Amino acid sequence: MSTATPITVVLEQEQDFVFRLHFEGLDAPDVLSDEGPPLGHDQGPRPSHLLLAAIVNCLSASLLFALRKYRNAPGRLRASISAVAERNADGRLRLPRALATLQLPEGSADYAHLERVLATFEDFCTVTQSVRQGIDVQVEVRDAQGQLLLGQAPAEAVL
Repeated sequence: MSTATPITVVLEQEQDFVFRLHFEGLDAPDVLSDEGPPLGHDQGPRPSHLLLAAIVNCLSASLLFALRKYRNAPGRLRASISAVAERNADGRLRLPRALATLQLPEGSADYAHLERVLATFEDFCTVTQSVRQGIDVQVEVRDAQGQLLLGQAPAEAVL
């Protein structure tokens, strides 16, 4: 069990499928998310965009960390990630795989210990490794009075 401070994101519906995401404990602007048509109006990134952004951002930060650990000073990294939503056996859309491409700004010969960096940097990526291993997401639904409608009241708080 971790004693670390929980990472909390608060979501509040603005209208239809537009939600405002607030990142508690950070001095960062809120972000709007939305669904694409026909449900939403693309007024912000879709949840699948946010998931992919989290993965590729974490991978890039982990690569930068690993490069710097071996005293490399790379220029500006560039990365992209792509995934195609597919229907599972129940007909629900899922992202079964994604391809993240990280672009180093210099040639491979310009980096010290590059083999070791490439062999280890993914292990530093909290988000990617959590997604790969599967996140145990517990869900509860409460009404306006706080009554538990779905889920189990935990004997001990999860977070």
